Amino acid sequence: MAAGRGKLFRNYRIGLEKTQSCRTQSVGTGSRALNKEDMPLQSSTKGPEATKRHLMSKIPHSRQTSTPLQHRIYNERTLRKSQNQIGRQLLFKILSYLDASSLLCVACVNNQFHELANSNALWYNVYITETVVGKIWKPKTVDDTAEVMSATSIQEKPDGYWRREYFRKIVWKGKKRWKDQLKTINPFTGLPSNTEKVIRGLQVAWEITVTDRKGIDTTIEQSNACFSDTTVTVYWNSTNWPYFNKIKMLQIHGVLRAPVDCPTPNRPGWRSLLAKYDLSGSEPPTILGSDKLVKLLRLHPGLVVGIWRGQWSVAFFIASLHFHKLVERSILGSSVCPYAVPTDKPLIDDIDPEYGLHGYKLHISLHSAGNIFMSGQFAQLFCKKEYIRNESVRLMVISRNDISQHIAISGKIGTAWNADVLGGVVESCCMMSLTVLDEVQNPFWCVSTPVSMQLSTETSTSYDYMGENYNIKYNDSEGRVFMELVWLKEHEQFFLTSLVLYITTEKVNKHFRTKY
Repeated sequence: MAAGRGKLFRNYRIGLEKTQSCRTQSVGTGSRALNKEDMPLQSSTKGPEATKRHLMSKIPHSRQTSTPLQHRIYNERTLRKSQNQIGRQLLFKILSYLDASSLLCVACVNNQFHELANSNALWYNVYITETVVGKIWKPKTVDDTAEVMSATSIQEKPDGYWRREYFRKIVWKGKKRWKDQLKTINPFTGLPSNTEKVIRGLQVAWEITVTDRKGIDTTIEQSNACFSDTTVTVYWNSTNWPYFNKIKMLQIHGVLRAPVDCPTPNRPGWRSLLAKYDLSGSEPPTILGSDKLVKLLRLHPGLVVGIWRGQWSVAFFIASLHFHKLVERSILGSSVCPYAVPTDKPLIDDIDPEYGLHGYKLHISLHSAGNIFMSGQFAQLFCKKEYIRNESVRLMVISRNDISQHIAISGKIGTAWNADVLGGVVESCCMMSLTVLDEVQNPFWCVSTPVSMQLSTETSTSYDYMGENYNIKYNDSEGRVFMELVWLKEHEQFFLTSLVLYITTEKVNKHFRTKY
């Protein structure tokens, strides 16, 4: 019985040694392919342990302590990585046949597609296709592109360089066309008559960016835009505004979207800075008026902020943009620097000593949200030398003593507002648009700003109107405006009884090369 048990245990030991030998061979094969000379010769002196040591010596030291499961995971990851590289190359090859609109759509799929669809090589391919004018679009692969420009020089450009160059090219393709449209002048206002048409044709929009004290930016697109003869009033409504007392800076940008067929909400475009309002160190805003729900504040120049009464939360923003160089200011500036309006060549006339004091023309209107309360044109305005006082040239537009010049204003003056589902009208405030033309009918002083009517403290000496007197005042670095109105209760309307302009002598001397 003892001899039988010994034979049984010996067979069991031999089986275990064979199993271990097979496992060792599989590990060595997984790490690298073994040649025949790597296999040890089986002899009576070298058993399975010697074979295992010989195989382990062929495996890198960093992997000798790994288990078979770790080797299998490593191999699967290596295979998956090589497959991903092959897949990216194939995908890149396919994307090289797409146009700009398709690339914009593909970039919204996931991170991998976004990275590939925004590469410089693909957008350079699209860019060089557009350089040939009048040629039917024909996709070129990256291989064809490499013949014109090496891939190394393409990738040397910053990320997104060729994408920006492409959209800049197609955006300015119709530049000459809209410039020709702006040459037609409206004789009533002295401004280009096709400004609204050009803006709508180019699909120009305006955005407002609010920066709080933590440096977080909130950008809101326009909710509505109302055009008049000389201005456009833009409204921004949202529920994501920060509190007004926490706002550090406000910026208004004109946005020109690229004319591509792309369903994404944020199409590529060009942003041009129109105005910047620094609220950290500026003077406090002026209160225009209020109703039961909101209070209106004015920020210079030309921005209205609606604040919910009883709190500092913002309800809406309203801006009044004058038509003078509005198209250029909305699309030709940069995102950080506004468009610099070129100065006109000074007018010189040595014959007439009064040059610069006569021949002015004024167009003025009071309006709000598509409602025009008053609009008028006044020509042949002048100023005598004795009325040049306090470094200002006075232009009397409407005299209080000449009743034939007085103008009736239709309806009550007020600013309509709308925030989400709520709305209302704040009385005694509106938008004033003013355009002063020089003797050759060039824009000389252009203003578009919110104004408010204040009850006059002076006692009226006029016997033509019996009612309450109101004043509208405005002043900036270039001039001042003073208006007097009378409210006739029995007629339920205002009458404009006085209008006086004061233009600084510095502005007049710079424009006409005079020394007043």
